[in-house]
Order: sequence, then structure tokens, then C-alpha cells
Amino acid sequence: MKVEVKSNFARLSNVTMHYLTAGSGEPLVLLHGVPQSSHEWRHVIPYFADKFFIIAPDLRGLGDTSRPINGYDKKTVSADVWELLSQHLKIDSFFLVGHDWGGPVAFALAAQHRDAVRKLAILDVTIPGDGAEMSQGGRRWHHPFFRTPDLPEAMFGGREHIYLEWLFDNYGSRTNVLSQEDKAEYFRTYLKPGGFRTLLAYYRGFPSDVRDNEAFLEKDGKLQMPVLALGGDSGFGRGMETLQSLERVADDVRGGLIPNCGHWVAEEAPEFVAEELTRFFAE
Repeated sequence: MKVEVKSNFARLSNVTMHYLTAGSGEPLVLLHGVPQSSHEWRHVIPYFADKFFIIAPDLRGLGDTSRPINGYDKKTVSADVWELLSQHLKIDSFFLVGHDWGGPVAFALAAQHRDAVRKLAILDVTIPGDGAEMSQGGRRWHHPFFRTPDLPEAMFGGREHIYLEWLFDNYGSRTNVLSQEDKAEYFRTYLKPGGFRTLLAYYRGFPSDVRDNEAFLEKDGKLQMPVLALGGDSGFGRGMETLQSLERVADDVRGGLIPNCGHWVAEEAPEFVAEELTRFFAE
């Protein structure tokens, strides 16, 4: 299905944000993960373009969005998205989807603007501050490693592409989930000056994310909008952890597994993901 996807830039208070738009209808916001960009939604967008007006931003410091020195806690990152939607695009109500680190960004956005988020979908990630351990007891070894000051920069300096390619090849359900062309698109932005610094900053913001989310929940309680939580059932997919995490921070949760899928859910199982999201949004 051929769909016109437009590339746009918005000058916001603290970043110049790149974002994709496509389709028409009710607003649907897609927040990507790390080490990805809005490019990760390329296979999903065609399924939605005849039903929704799609907005897929590159998050602060990632993709073709500018790279400030700080502000990578997810409360601040979500504020960029809110400014794009509410002030630049004049959108005050929308459906929201987040994958990987885009999931905690989506949660922070929904927790602060509960009347604006009509429904929330979280894909293959857990929520910092939900009371559980996000790094699977060390199985996701890169979480604490990336939070270690200076060491990742020293080890990966000039060799960032080796780690990125390893991650793409090992965190899916098979090694060839991503083509070399698609990997090259991610390398294009993550290997630019500041690209790997901002990747690390998303992990290093984790302690702030825990405190912020605990404060959101303490102040206003669990999320009340309907929530869909899906995890990949293979390899480094989160499995049922995503659903279990969201049940701890929201009251109206449904979901389960994405079959034959690892962590790169929008690229491994775009048809299944699109069908589940479409059904959820239509309920």
C-alpha cells in the first residue's frame, strides 16, 4: 500500500524536532525506541493511514531531532512531545503508542495529561518505578553498563556501529529482522556527533524516571484510560512482563504476547501489531 509520508520539523522551546506525518482522521502518536527513530514505524504506518492522522516524532536527541546536552529523563522528553502536539499542531486529544524507551516517554506523557490521551498502548517495555526490576536481573546487561559513567564511551568510541549491529542482530527473533539498508538508516543518525551520547543518556535518566513516575502515581493514582500492553514472545522480547508492568501502574489493562517476535516488534510483526492496535482503538 503506497502512503504519502511527510517529513517535518518544528522549532520547539528546547529542541528542533523532526517528525513524520501521514494519513487523516483521529490523531495517533507513535513514539519509537532506542537505538531507533521514527523510521521504525515504516511498516506500520500504511495500516493506519486510512483511519488516523499519524504523528511519529524523533525523540529528543535521536533521529533527526536536535541533541541538547541534557533533558533525557522521560518527563522532559515527554514535554517535548506534548509541546509538539498541543502548541505546534494544536492537537488536544489523541491515541498514543510507545515502544522500548518510547514506552516510558508515553507513560510520562499520559500520566501528566490524562484527559488528552484517549488510549495508551505500550510495546515490549516495562515502566520505571512500577515496583519491579526493569533489567531482568542482569539479562539486559546493557542497562547498568550504559549507566556506568565514562566506561561505555571509552570502550565504544569509534566502534559504536559494532554494538548497534550486535543489538539489531540479537534482540530480534532472528538475525535478519533488519535489512542492511534499514540498519544504515539508524547508523546515519546514531553515528553522528552526539548520537551515542544521547543513546546513553536515555539509560542514565532511569533513576530520575523512577522518581518521577512514583511521584505521578502518588499524586494522581494509576492511569485510568484504557491501556494495551504487548510483549514479544521470543528471544529478548519482554513476553508477559509488559502486561504485568502496566497492570501495576494502570487500572484498565489488557494485552499479552506478540507471537514469533523478539524486541523489534514494529519491524518483526507489523501486521499483527497494527491489527491489535486497530482493534483496541476501535473498542
